[in-house]
Amino acid sequence: MSLEPIRKSVTVACSREHAFKTYTEAFDSWWPRQHHIGAGDLAEAVLEPKEGGRWYERTVDGAECEWGEVLVWEPPARVVLSWRIDGDWKVDPDPAKASEIEVRFIEEGPRSTRVELEHRDFARHGETGAKVREGVSGEGGHGALLNLFAAKAAA
Repeated sequence: MSLEPIRKSVTVACSREHAFKTYTEAFDSWWPRQHHIGAGDLAEAVLEPKEGGRWYERTVDGAECEWGEVLVWEPPARVVLSWRIDGDWKVDPDPAKASEIEVRFIEEGPRSTRVELEHRDFARHGETGAKVREGVSGEGGHGALLNLFAAKAAA
C-alpha cells in the first residue's frame, strides 16, 4: 500500500531564525489546547530543542504522553520529528512504527520565511497508516496548525 506524504507550506512574515525558534522552542505558545491525546486537559506541549529530544504533552494533572522524538535538529534550517501516534490516536512506543514530520525553514527575505512541512512514511503505522494520514490531513491537521504557527511567528 502506497500512502503519499502530506505536504503543506506557509510563508511567515519574520526572519528564518525567528520562525525556527517559534516553531520549536516556543512550540507551546501556538499549539492548540484541544490537540492532545492524554486523559486530562493539556497544560503544555513540549518539543525539546535537541536531536534525541522528546516531543510530548503534559496534562494539567502532571501526566506526560510522548508523541515522538526529535530525529534531526539543524537550526535554523530544519527539524525532523518522529510521529508515534497511531490511527486510533494512541501512542505506539515502537520507533520502527513511527512516521516522520520534516519541517524546513527557507529564507525568502530578511522578514519572510517559507515553512514547508512534509509528513511521510505512513505505511510504517501498519493497518492504521491510512487513518493517521487522513487524520493529519483533515480540517484540524497540519494546514491548520501551520496557520496557527504562522500567526504566532508574525506577531
